[in-house]
Amino acid sequence: MANSSIAQPTSRKGLFARGRGAGRQLEWWQQLLLQAFCLTVAISVLFPIMWIVTLSFKEAGSARPLKLEVIPSSISLSSYQAVIEQPLSKSAGDISFWKLMGNSFFLAAGVSFFSVMIGVSAAYAFSRLNFVGRKLIFLSIGFILLMPGIATLAPLFAMLAKISTSLEILRIIYFTMAGLLVAGLALMTISRVRSDDFRAGSAAFLVGGLAVAALFLWGGTQIEIPKNARPFELGRSLYGVGLAMISGALPFAIWNLKGYLDTIPKELEEAAIIDGASPNQIFFRIILPLATPALAVTAFLGFMAGWTEFALTARFINKADNYTLAIALQTMTGQYATVSWSNFAAMSIMISLPVSIVYLALQKYIVGGLTLGGVKG
Repeated sequence: MANSSIAQPTSRKGLFARGRGAGRQLEWWQQLLLQAFCLTVAISVLFPIMWIVTLSFKEAGSARPLKLEVIPSSISLSSYQAVIEQPLSKSAGDISFWKLMGNSFFLAAGVSFFSVMIGVSAAYAFSRLNFVGRKLIFLSIGFILLMPGIATLAPLFAMLAKISTSLEILRIIYFTMAGLLVAGLALMTISRVRSDDFRAGSAAFLVGGLAVAALFLWGGTQIEIPKNARPFELGRSLYGVGLAMISGALPFAIWNLKGYLDTIPKELEEAAIIDGASPNQIFFRIILPLATPALAVTAFLGFMAGWTEFALTARFINKADNYTLAIALQTMTGQYATVSWSNFAAMSIMISLPVSIVYLALQKYIVGGLTLGGVKG
C-alpha cells in the first residue's frame, strides 16, 4: 500500500507530457522557449561551419562567394587536392602538406605529454604533501590562469631568443640523453632479474624501451651537420615554441589534476604503505591508474591547444621548414582580392578534422574528467 505522506512524482503536462528527462519538469511554454533558444544557438554555431564545408567543395581557386549557399550545387575535391599539393604560396616558402602536419603533431604531442607528466607530479605534491608556502604557490598558479596567454609572449621570446648553441654541442647533448635512457633501462632490467620480479609484461616493456632507445641512437648517427652550419637558435625552433606552450599549459594541468587527485581516498595509499609499497610504487601503480580520466582530458586539451596554436608560432618561427598547419592557413590569406576561399576552407576542414574526430570519440570521457575534478568523496 502506498504511503500517502510521501510525495509522489507528478506527471508531465502540456505538449511535452511524454518527453523524458533527468532534470526538473517544466511547463509547456517554458519548454517551448527553452527549445527555441537552444535551436537559435545551434543554428548560429552550425551555420558558419556548414558554409565552410560547402565552400570547400567548390572548384579550386574560387573567389569570395557573393551569396549564401549552405547546400553545395556541385561537389568537387579539387580544392583539397590543391591544398595537399601546394599548401603555401610560392612567396611564403616550399614545404609539403605532410611536413606541416608532422610539425603540428610534433608540437601538439610534445605539449600534451610534458604538460601531463610535469603537471601530475606537481598536482600530487600539492594534493598530498605539506610544505612551506604550499597554499600561496598554488594560489599563484591559479592567478596565472586568469592571465591571457598572449601576455607572456614578449618575455618568453626575449628569454628564448638568447639561447643558441652549435649543432655539435647539440649532438653531444642528444647522445648523452639517449645514453642515460639506455643505462636506466639496463639498470631496471638488472634490478628486476635480481628481485625475481621479472614478468612477461616487464620483459615486453623493457624490450620496447630498448628498441626506442636504439632508434634514437641510430637516428642521431644519421644526422649530418653541414659545414658552416648556423648555430641552433632555441627561440626560432619548434622546441622553443613547445617550451613556451608548456609553460602556459602547466597551470591548467596542475589545477585540473589537483582537483581530481583530492577525490582519491588517502586510505588507499595508507593500505599500500602497510603492505610495504614504496612512494614510487604508490604513485605509479595506484595514483596514476586511478587518475586516468583526468590524465586523458588534460592530455587531450593540451594536444588541442598545441594543434591549433598560432600566436607563438607566428612570432617565433621564421623558416618555412618549421611552419605548422595554423601558420600555413594564415599565409593563404594574402591580399584580400587574391584569396582562394575554396582552398582556405578546404585547409580549415583538414586542420580541424583530426581533432574533431578524437573529440567526438572521447566526448563522454572529456566531460566526465572535467566534472569529476570538482566532486569531493
